[in-house]
Amino acid sequence: MPDALPLRLVLASASPARRKSLQSAGIEPDVLVSGVDESLVVTDRAEDLCLELARLKAQAVLGRLRPTDDERTLVLGCDSVLAFDGEILGKPDDEADATRRWERMRGRSGVLHSGHCLVDMVAGRRAEAVASTVVHFADVSDHEIATYVATGEPLAVAGAFTIDGLGGPFVERIEGDPGTVVGLSLPLLRSLLAELDLRITDLWTKVAPGNQIVEPLG
Repeated sequence: MPDALPLRLVLASASPARRKSLQSAGIEPDVLVSGVDESLVVTDRAEDLCLELARLKAQAVLGRLRPTDDERTLVLGCDSVLAFDGEILGKPDDEADATRRWERMRGRSGVLHSGHCLVDMVAGRRAEAVASTVVHFADVSDHEIATYVATGEPLAVAGAFTIDGLGGPFVERIEGDPGTVVGLSLPLLRSLLAELDLRITDLWTKVAPGNQIVEPLG
């Protein structure tokens, strides 16, 4: 295996939060949106759904890339869903759907599952897993729900909430890795890289304090 080749990470996701998580950890990914139709996968298990969608997203992007002799390309597909009250909740259909969800979720808890599929194009190997985190929602008022939904943020995210945006005050606590709720678990990514005989430090391209751009550190 040509270990000396510089690593390139391609994120198969349009999520700004996932990209920001990587950037904050010193990793500057290329972004290539998969365009996968998420309605094609049907299952009763949230863990199976998010992992299969992560796998499909990675495979879709892989089909649009060509390996080169001067770099080693990794593709990371991710997908998140909320398991709540025996249901699997992705992005809300509309504002009414988001409102109904929050009326049910307030004061209660659910489990946010994020599937990760990491593929090494050069080695032809894949590592994948699901990270899960329990989310406890605040007992928000009708006014807070209406105002939050009107911002549009809940319509763009699985489960109709964020912890790193406007929805942060409405999540009382979590049990697990906060990155899972954002949509990308950095500790899990580190483990997946290790399965492919790589280190997360190999992907570092900048020093985090001050976001100073430097030569690759790994």
